[in-house]
Amino acid sequence: MRALLSVSDKTGLLEFARGLAELGFELVSTGGTARALMDAGLTVTPVERVTGFPEVLAGRVKTLHPHVHAGVLARADQLDELRELGVAPFDLVAVNLYPFERTVAAGAGAAEALEQIDIGGPTLLRAAAKNHPRVWVVARPEDYPAVLAALAADDAEAAARLRERLAARAFAHTAAYDAAIAAWFSDRLEGPFPERRLLVLDKAGDLRYGENPHQAAALYRVRGETGPLLEAEQLSGKAMSFNNYGDAEAAWNLVSAFEEPAAVAVKHQNPCGAAVAPTLAEAFQKAHDADPVSIFGGIVALNRPVDAATAEKLAPIFLEVVLAPEFAPEALERLARKKNLRLLRVPEPARGGYLDLRRLRGGLLVQDADVAPLEEAELRVVTRSAPSEAEWADLRFAWKVVRALRSNAIALARDGATVGLGMGQTSRIDAARHALEQAGEAARGAVMASDAFFPFDDVVRLAADYGVRAVIQPGGSKRDADSIAAADAAGMAMVFTGLRVFRH
Repeated sequence: MRALLSVSDKTGLLEFARGLAELGFELVSTGGTARALMDAGLTVTPVERVTGFPEVLAGRVKTLHPHVHAGVLARADQLDELRELGVAPFDLVAVNLYPFERTVAAGAGAAEALEQIDIGGPTLLRAAAKNHPRVWVVARPEDYPAVLAALAADDAEAAARLRERLAARAFAHTAAYDAAIAAWFSDRLEGPFPERRLLVLDKAGDLRYGENPHQAAALYRVRGETGPLLEAEQLSGKAMSFNNYGDAEAAWNLVSAFEEPAAVAVKHQNPCGAAVAPTLAEAFQKAHDADPVSIFGGIVALNRPVDAATAEKLAPIFLEVVLAPEFAPEALERLARKKNLRLLRVPEPARGGYLDLRRLRGGLLVQDADVAPLEEAELRVVTRSAPSEAEWADLRFAWKVVRALRSNAIALARDGATVGLGMGQTSRIDAARHALEQAGEAARGAVMASDAFFPFDDVVRLAADYGVRAVIQPGGSKRDADSIAAADAAGMAMVFTGLRVFRH
């Protein structure tokens, strides 16, 4: 029996090679892999002795030869033909590929990246995977122990099943590798929306179920991307659910928008309370008081380490998840007593752009995520009255919140906290009415943010009836003049952003 070993990642290589040698395999190897094996005292046949041709072009060509590929591709019924050609078969191929993705992620230039595009490795993997009824193909070091165990067990049926699974992994491995190369080229030449975009998903784990118990679900990572929530460390509580992940992402995205101590409570991916304050405990109390009913069973995100004072305020409430950059020991001890409460230590805030993907049957909608900060907008005061300094602070706060709500969306805020939220309505006036009715007396002296323009002046007039003092909205309606006139009549200040922030 012969095994061809040629690996860039040498994790577990020596143990695997020794195991193969003990099972009677002749070890054939290339370049650095051969040197590593020989340095460990193993007997190795260099690949050039098989091909009768030296490695050339600084190692670019070493296994691309009929004496290698015929030995890998020959079916069991073709071994006589192979012998007539004077070619010995290979029974196992263990290959992993040049570290292209790692090289590119480290900031390599084009020339260095091109050198890390493996040619012979994917060819060997695909050849062995195609011929898996006879040949073992091993693309991942973590599969070495299972292969050695199967070879030692001498169970032909079990070995055949494992070879098929390994073949599937090998084809997925080479497909993902090629996808990374294609993405590198397209990002450089075509930008974020190339003619063909290849998306590789790596399974992170199964989930108990999806949005509802009758739906199966799993968590995947997008190859080549990172995200704060996926890098979070769970410190306590039950395993995260499908809905937990969606709500936690929404909460962390919003709380990351604030520089000052902030707390955000989320239910069904919509904020139900948000606040900023000089201390985290104060911010959470204000966010809680914004809607003490909806926070029940919700998710809370905090942008400062959770201290004992904040933990004492969190502990009496039934929550699903609490996210924070850190938990003080006494806070962790207090909250971990709640066995079902998931505590996530999230390593970094949500920052920067990404591609937003939305599934259609048979397709995807792809867009740049809406992360443009208000500082980039051209703010214009369009009324006779201008916001006071305190109102400006609340308007900026409310704008960050309203862009996290499902459209049509209205956010009311006062003193750095939400007092009323209307979201997911089919008309803007209904969203406003919902937010204002929720706020009640707290609307008097508050500010209002809208995720899109007012098509009529009815929202402004209704807000004035409740005592709202200032409004921020994109502007751009044919009837902007009517809304401005209504605001002037009520002595309200109105600011246009020129920036619509729909979330459908």
